[in-house]
Amino acid sequence: MAKDFSFSCSECGAVYRKWAGQCESCQAWNTIHETKALSSGPKGKTLGAVRGQAIPLTDLDTQETEPPRTQAGVGELDRVLGGGLVKASALLVGGDPGIGKSTLLLQAAARFARNGLKVIYISGEESNAQVQMRARRLGLEKSPVLLAAETNLRDILTTLEAERPDLAIIDSIQTMWADTVESAPGSVSQVRASAHELTTFAKRNGMAVIMVGHVTKEGAIAGPRVVEHMVDTVLYFEGERGHQFRILRAVKNRFGPADEIGVFEMTGKGLAEVRNPSALFLSERGAPAPGSVVFAGIEGSRPMLCEIQALVAPSPHSQPRRSVVGWDGGRLAMILAVLESRCGIPFTGLDVYLNVAGGLRINEPAADLAVAAALVSAREDATLPEKTVVFGEISLSGALRPVVQTENRLKEAQKLGFTEAIVPQQAKQPAVSGLQQRSATTLTGFVESVFGAR
Repeated sequence: MAKDFSFSCSECGAVYRKWAGQCESCQAWNTIHETKALSSGPKGKTLGAVRGQAIPLTDLDTQETEPPRTQAGVGELDRVLGGGLVKASALLVGGDPGIGKSTLLLQAAARFARNGLKVIYISGEESNAQVQMRARRLGLEKSPVLLAAETNLRDILTTLEAERPDLAIIDSIQTMWADTVESAPGSVSQVRASAHELTTFAKRNGMAVIMVGHVTKEGAIAGPRVVEHMVDTVLYFEGERGHQFRILRAVKNRFGPADEIGVFEMTGKGLAEVRNPSALFLSERGAPAPGSVVFAGIEGSRPMLCEIQALVAPSPHSQPRRSVVGWDGGRLAMILAVLESRCGIPFTGLDVYLNVAGGLRINEPAADLAVAAALVSAREDATLPEKTVVFGEISLSGALRPVVQTENRLKEAQKLGFTEAIVPQQAKQPAVSGLQQRSATTLTGFVESVFGAR
């Protein structure tokens, strides 16, 4: 097989099939040299002899300016975005059907438009009349937002190129189709191709694009995971349809902190931001009851208090039920095993139900001690002292381990009127005025101290 060689100009990079004394592109003399192909292999399957342009390189010490941001004026949304919307960025928003994704994005589009951005809202699922009806219900009909109802990706990109908006909202990516892909809209190939074209178009033209994505039964965004790798930010809109609280969570953010959350309340006029989520999550909590424990957690960069509820009842079945809402079921099984093995508190023949009130989902291990306290409280029909918060991590040995940002958790509890905190023992216990702290080193010691010897 003949070797794959080509000739290129060292001045301008022009490629020729044979040697020449003068470059026809830049008119330079004696600059054409023989070069080897970039890669070898079957023709049409590899890069072959055609060379690209050299990319500029910088060192680590180069000072790059931070990307400009535009704030929406909604504190909870700006917090999740890391301080505002970044120019030439791609965002993916996922959530259950009917959870309020379109409502949130229409409100955000109106806010950004009022702040001076040119915004285009493209809906592939609803007509313009339906979007306008929602805007009138939300009181946004006077906002300078441009609407379109289209699913053809070629037409959409042509329109965006002509209009040059600062922000484009695509609702949703599963309805888009490219005429170069021979598959139905919503398929893996169409979703991947549409997301790639929209993301690269946004980067080239300095435009921010927000894409809405459907979710599967497991709660993950439908389609290939490579779509989440393409975009700069991935947001999940969480919450229960029958509950008024909605949580916008950043699981990926190249321009800000991940795991940051924004809390909203669904009202008749749309989504209203909740500036003090802890007070709202605890507003419906009545008098202390068995199985009810207040947990001081950290969501992103903010401390948040919520109620953990447990119910333990005799099981009529041979295999007791373990039902969990808002927490990890595997973590619950571990806590039950530690309570039975290390503390001698059996849950055999008992159904166990665990719920995080308010539709909040907790992911951090700091909730272990609060869950254990709720389980023991429900089983023994005993209540914890009023105005008490609990947090801490439990190891398999039954030891209690300290958690991060202990002081911030305690300050949030003290601000909401709590007077006592039960926490793991640590080398340097932070002092918060007006809040009494009770510490324990083992789960057995915690149970004996709070509920008495069992």
